[in-house]
Amino acid sequence: MRSRAGIEIEKVAPGSPAEKAGLKPDDVLLSVNSHPLYDAIDFMFFKSSARLLVEFSRGGIKNRVQIKAEEGTDPGLTIKPFKVRTCRNNCIFCFVKQLPKGLRKPLYVKDEDYRLSFLHGNYMTLSNLDPRDRKRIVDQRLSPLYISVHTTNKPLRNKMLGNPRASDIMKELKFFAGRKIRMHAQIVLCPGYNDGKELQNTIKDLYKFYPYVSSVAVVPVGLTMHRKQQMKPVTKEDALHAIRVVEPFQKRFQKKHGDPVVYCSDEMYIKADLPFPGMKTYGVLPQIENGVGMVPLFLSHSRKVRMPKAMPQHSKFLTFTGMSFYPFLKNFTDRLLEKENIHIDVIPVENHFFGTTVTVAGLLTGRDIIKALHDNADSYKVLLVPDVALKEDEDLFLDNVSLKDVEEATGLKTVRAESTPQGIIDAIEAFLKAESRQ
Repeated sequence: MRSRAGIEIEKVAPGSPAEKAGLKPDDVLLSVNSHPLYDAIDFMFFKSSARLLVEFSRGGIKNRVQIKAEEGTDPGLTIKPFKVRTCRNNCIFCFVKQLPKGLRKPLYVKDEDYRLSFLHGNYMTLSNLDPRDRKRIVDQRLSPLYISVHTTNKPLRNKMLGNPRASDIMKELKFFAGRKIRMHAQIVLCPGYNDGKELQNTIKDLYKFYPYVSSVAVVPVGLTMHRKQQMKPVTKEDALHAIRVVEPFQKRFQKKHGDPVVYCSDEMYIKADLPFPGMKTYGVLPQIENGVGMVPLFLSHSRKVRMPKAMPQHSKFLTFTGMSFYPFLKNFTDRLLEKENIHIDVIPVENHFFGTTVTVAGLLTGRDIIKALHDNADSYKVLLVPDVALKEDEDLFLDNVSLKDVEEATGLKTVRAESTPQGIIDAIEAFLKAESRQ
């Protein structure tokens, strides 16, 4: 059941319509134009009118104000985050359950919240929705949603979710597809469970709901050395077999719709030691945040980098990445040195914190990075830090090690860089300009 109406204001933008109306941080918004507010999504949905009659509470006293803004203008309010719904499943491959101690606290939250799925693309299993949630998703058009399917075989899915009472995913998908809610599905491939014939059947079943199930991503199960449950990792043979299952579907769907619909993640091609498909195969990159097309996009953009007119070429820079992306980043930096005389050395960092089977840059810890840099930093002054390894709004790694900590441990000046070819060049240019002004 929903809690009582009320969402708390975190910030009010100076000079905004909300500030002019007299609203302040910590005020509790109760309703907008008589619509009760339960979370930030309600406010997003009901704030589109030019005149907003807002009921709010301040110090326990209720008041009303009118916010006047031109249509389409933001009122200037930031709402405090809502309490996240947590997962009731006990998935055999749950990554959160494989985390050791010592990481940032939010990383241990097993979220299962359709609001985060809509707002941020978090994957959910649809296993904790009630009729009121379904109605709200449809009424407010909370689309697209990102769904962890894994298999459409109900007994097998319930076993994989560790939840014998989980709802039938086919019925859930049918409900939302029938109401034109768009969905992106993922299949976490677990050898011995949902591969082979099960994978084929799952793709066939999901295709029944196309175009409302708009894309399907097949990704290898992620395993750390801290897992308690025995799971078979995805081997080269497993990856090859999964790609062989997916490719005929891609060709068929591409011919029929001009859309491959189903994709294997970049990691699957890396594990299989196969070249990536051409960029055209990835369409609008519907699941790039799920690691589908991220490396091919980097390779494509690496050929179109805009170089500054005057880039000083005497400096040497150092950067790092995970083991799986290292060959691709190294190839790019080698070409920069050859064609532009820009010298960036790349250190591949092995993941000792989670285990060497975890090879992506986004799961590197500050401690492992410092360890890898100790014997490689002597002839450098600047370290380019890929932003995927850092918290989105802070300069912190997963283990709460900060960029300042890295600087103190290595003697290197750290520069945060967007993890794209152009982002690397822009970070260097910005650093050199800042240096020249000093």
